[in-house]
Amino acid sequence: MAETPLRYQPKGEDPYSSHSVILRMVGEGRGQRLLDVGRAQGVLAQRFRERGFVVTCVEGDPALAALGRNQCDEMIVANLDESVPELKGQFDVIVYGDILEHLKNPARLLAGLNRFLTPTGRVIVSVPNFAHAFVRLNLLLGRFEYMERGILDRTHLRFFTRRSFRRFLEEAGLAVEQMTATPVPLLLVLAKHRERAWLRLLHAVNAGMARGWPTMFGYQFVAVARPRRAV
Repeated sequence: MAETPLRYQPKGEDPYSSHSVILRMVGEGRGQRLLDVGRAQGVLAQRFRERGFVVTCVEGDPALAALGRNQCDEMIVANLDESVPELKGQFDVIVYGDILEHLKNPARLLAGLNRFLTPTGRVIVSVPNFAHAFVRLNLLLGRFEYMERGILDRTHLRFFTRRSFRRFLEEAGLAVEQMTATPVPLLLVLAKHRERAWLRLLHAVNAGMARGWPTMFGYQFVAVARPRRAV
């Protein structure tokens, strides 16, 4: 249990990471209400607050929720596989960062929580790309082995490609405004070399490949969407 908080590491120092992309997509809060879903120990919640959002977090693990309680304005502990929590009021932004792939029925959660979105509110979602070159190569070699982290994280229950991710959002009544791909987080994978110039250059090339051929080299997809009624 003591190791659980370490599973989710902040990636904000990496300009190409999903965390950095989400922060850019979110923009400035100016008092708007933001719902951060499945936020572990509050790895992004404090950054949202610094940008002027009033932040409510939902987390299923009580230990992680306790660690993140001071990083947000309100922390709600709820098992997202069992029920959709009742929330107070409406939210201008709902962020589903690295959470939907861990759920048995992500569509039910999306539909349930999006009821609390303002008519012109935004949804920001990130999921791993199951069609990444690493997974394709392993399947070509006849291997499918779960790992401690990454696309084949052993806690992942749902898998997405770019096409199925877009379809998933559209079936949830959302219109996708923007979608981008992020690269393999080399600065985390090779953390002891993160200050080396060669790694920074390699990572920039890595990011360029993810943008240029997202279905093959995108490690994660991050999308901004709005309810169709607001488009």
